[in-house]
Amino acid sequence: MFTGIDEVDWASLRHAYGSAEDVPGWLRALASADTAERATALDGMFGAVHHEGRVYDSTLACVPFLFALAAREEVPDRGCIVELLVSIGGEGVGGAEGAGGPKGRERAAHSGSGGGGASAEGSGARGNPRSAETPRTAETPGIAGNAENPGNPRNDGTARTAQDPGTSDGSERDRRAREAVCAGAGVFAALVGDPDPAVRRAAAGALVRFLEEPQRVLALLRQRLRAEREGCVLLALTEALGLFAHRYPAHADGALDLLAEQSAPPYAPGLRLAALGQLALRAPGRLPADLVPAAVQLLQQRSAQRLRRQEQAGTDTLVRRIRRLRPSDEQGAMLLRTLHSALGDRVDDRIALLTGQLTSPDPVDRCNAVWMSAGLFRGWRGAYDGPVRLLGAQLGSEQDRLRDAAVSVLAELFSLAAPAADDLHALVAARPDLWTHRWERSSPTLGGPLKALARTGDPRAVPPLAQLLAGPSAPVGLGCEVAHLGRAAAPLAPAVRHRLGRVPLDSPAAARLAAPLLTAVRAVGDRHAVPELLRLLSGAPDGLGARDAVVGQVIETLAELGAVAEAAPLLRGLLRTRHAVTAAGALWSADGDAGAVLPVLLRELAQPDPVVRGSAARQLAGLGPAARGALPELRRLAGAGPLRERVPAACALWRIAGDPDPVLPVFRYAWTADPRTRAPIARSLATMGPAAAPLHDLLITELTDPRRHTAQQGAYGHRDIPDDEELLWTCRGVLAGL
Repeated sequence: MFTGIDEVDWASLRHAYGSAEDVPGWLRALASADTAERATALDGMFGAVHHEGRVYDSTLACVPFLFALAAREEVPDRGCIVELLVSIGGEGVGGAEGAGGPKGRERAAHSGSGGGGASAEGSGARGNPRSAETPRTAETPGIAGNAENPGNPRNDGTARTAQDPGTSDGSERDRRAREAVCAGAGVFAALVGDPDPAVRRAAAGALVRFLEEPQRVLALLRQRLRAEREGCVLLALTEALGLFAHRYPAHADGALDLLAEQSAPPYAPGLRLAALGQLALRAPGRLPADLVPAAVQLLQQRSAQRLRRQEQAGTDTLVRRIRRLRPSDEQGAMLLRTLHSALGDRVDDRIALLTGQLTSPDPVDRCNAVWMSAGLFRGWRGAYDGPVRLLGAQLGSEQDRLRDAAVSVLAELFSLAAPAADDLHALVAARPDLWTHRWERSSPTLGGPLKALARTGDPRAVPPLAQLLAGPSAPVGLGCEVAHLGRAAAPLAPAVRHRLGRVPLDSPAAARLAAPLLTAVRAVGDRHAVPELLRLLSGAPDGLGARDAVVGQVIETLAELGAVAEAAPLLRGLLRTRHAVTAAGALWSADGDAGAVLPVLLRELAQPDPVVRGSAARQLAGLGPAARGALPELRRLAGAGPLRERVPAACALWRIAGDPDPVLPVFRYAWTADPRTRAPIARSLATMGPAAAPLHDLLITELTDPRRHTAQQGAYGHRDIPDDEELLWTCRGVLAGL
């Protein structure tokens, strides 16, 4: 196995942490009879030699020895070694196959599911031995990983301080790694029939990815399907058939025929679900007309079989007791995730599938459905009242895991969670202990049920919030949630005002404590809080300390309350600071003296900082025709440069000059080129009336597009859903005004 290993000059090679002189020890330890020694070695291989999916010169040098290890039946845990080879030979980080390809899935769960998507439960989670990282785990629904490395919740660059392959060098090494694994891919052909099911499972996908002989590959997959009896391997073979159809379109029919065969009786429900998922991905035309009812029925049959197996299990071990306390079914989750992903923009079908999952008698199925609903809600627009009510129904579950998952998803929906408000209120009323979430070493935060209820705007959230505000340790961020109640939160105004007045002015935490309370004051419209607001500005401009971070928010709140006149002397003192733009805008709202504020805004409009320029443009828009002196510079900014500067400048041009001709082309281009500009553009169009008519096609397209404009691959923000709903509301208003 290790012939020639000592002839490699490992000390001259590098991995993520420097010299690769420790690599031969790890390679030898992979063949050890000691489980802990093998686990440590695999940690080293994934954590240093193939850190975050990167290929180093030492990675390339390991490939022949890894193949030799994989081919020896006496070596334990060879499935992990095959998965490592698959990841090394796959597309580079962020490559064509993305998080579902070898650089994503196998890296995320190298000790678990492998190429076949089987369950990762029971596998040893292996982290990076050199960086004290959180151990890598299989992908968990509903928990977002790092966009570059979906299985790793961190990306702090620790390893790259030693040796980071540059972009061009890294691409060349990726190419050479793939060539090296392809050159040894004949080994995978033999491993497809290996005695070890874990090896067979990992080898199925490897065979398709690297053995570039499609007819031979398909014949091997067909042969293995006929002989295989292990469920996890059959699932891997099913996924491999789908991958084969994708990689070899000219030979896809044979693979699709096998998938169609597997999707029907007498195959087991789980295998049929997997086949339907692959058909949905690769050949939607071959799907049965009753896909969703069939999938729901198969899910229920599969769950019944799984529960029977658990009941028939032998000795009641500690592991089995733990699994009963926190039951899970990652394999089932992956099957349904594949089907949901394949259905894509067929939102009605996905809602029907989700409804079937959420009404399953099995709480594990319902928990999986809850997490899958999060992905649907974040990425797609639809009529979600029904699924949201079913999420609310999970709040009465005796299983904390299911209840907490439903609360987490409902809290992301804001006003869309209104159909579940009665269930949220019932949970809040029954469980005061859930009003806050207490952490071991940090301040308490607002509990999920009360947060979700407040975000719906339901006034029933006011009494418990009042109790928390009256207590000694109200959550710091509570004010941000109070704001969602708007004027309904008026009874909370005195308590919020009292807390704002107690913020220690000289504390380093002053801004952190004040910011949420300012949000609440503004939303409630509490004019009685003006003294507390002026107190936060005391010492301006030079003695603000940590409060400097919230000065802009204080000024905007004063302007919203119509209380700028009381603060005018302080605001004038800020006109030469970094808060000049906000202060100038507020002063204009108070006295309408363009002569005092226009020079300040023109000065800031010429600053090198694009953020400052954008803020200045927005404030100039508020001046309207009084800011005509800014038109030449605004035309220049609107005509060229980054879209995030052009759009505020174009909005200001319309508000100042009232001429849509130079503005609409900028809006049209930006709307398509950068979805993040759509909200401010729509707000500007709402002020244009019939002049916005030339862009009505964009508005209609937006309103009929099932995809949320905030949807991004591999990432999401907590306000993505309400921001998208606000855009839709604004678009409808613009169309109504044309």
